[in-house]
Amino acid sequence: MANNERTGRWPARLHVVTGKGGTGKTSVAAALALGLAESGRRTLLVEVEGRQGIAQLFDTEPLPYSELRIAAVPGGGEVRALAVDPEEALLEYLEMFYRLGAAGRALRKVGAIDFATTIAPGLRDVLLTGKVKEATTRSREGRRTYDAVVLDAPPTGRIGRFLNVTAETARLAKMGPIKTQSEGVASLLRSPITAVHVVTLLEEMPVQETIDAITELESLDIPVGRIVINGARPPLLTSGKVTKTELKRGLTAAGLPADPATVTGLQAEAKAHLTRRELEESLRSELVELRRPMLELPLLPGGVDRAGLDQLADRLMRV
Repeated sequence: MANNERTGRWPARLHVVTGKGGTGKTSVAAALALGLAESGRRTLLVEVEGRQGIAQLFDTEPLPYSELRIAAVPGGGEVRALAVDPEEALLEYLEMFYRLGAAGRALRKVGAIDFATTIAPGLRDVLLTGKVKEATTRSREGRRTYDAVVLDAPPTGRIGRFLNVTAETARLAKMGPIKTQSEGVASLLRSPITAVHVVTLLEEMPVQETIDAITELESLDIPVGRIVINGARPPLLTSGKVTKTELKRGLTAAGLPADPATVTGLQAEAKAHLTRRELEESLRSELVELRRPMLELPLLPGGVDRAGLDQLADRLMRV
């Protein structure tokens, strides 16, 4: 498959990746950034929660408030990463709109910046999403700085409020730069160049949060992209029932002891596996009913390292 075909399956420029905590959304975001960086493309991977999850995945030092190259991709592409810090974003904002360079830094020393972002959580989200918008739309000499931006966003329980910056900002400002900036962010997030992808596991709570998040995003007119089922496991059994006779025969053929305790234990394991598969199929059906593009990523037994990220990236680009 040609590279332009592969990345063409992900047509947005801003990819927002969310999911319930523990579903692997940061790993999926990182893998997507690697995949989108093929063929000389430059991709920015952004995190906004202060967890330094990207640095841990790529085994680097904690990321500063700066766009640093963290990975090269075959064909000349690269991934840069940015950890957006609300205080730094507010200082940048004050300098950009009010020319408060030194004065802004003085406010930080007395704790005013932290105070402002604490008492007005909506302001914090405006600053974070505003920085993402700036990176997504930035140009130099008539060319976009980044071909794609991937945002490792807050979890599904908070994603609607985080992205609905216009409503949050209405509580803070009726006019001025903050209101103007938030309206620009809202316009970008509701445009065709944005897609919100939701990562889930085939477990009851993550699937329910996925359904709730997509329903909320649709009500806010924010474009929903793909549902990504992470950690998918292939079926180990094709039969709906495993008898003791079959187990004894299999053990004997493999040259293993077929004593009653072993056979009974294996039968219990097989039953539990089939029960689990039945639940997973039921949950998969619930996701299908959402009528969204859906793909599955395999469980990586050895954990997620750079080789694992490359494997996931390849799978993401083959959808």
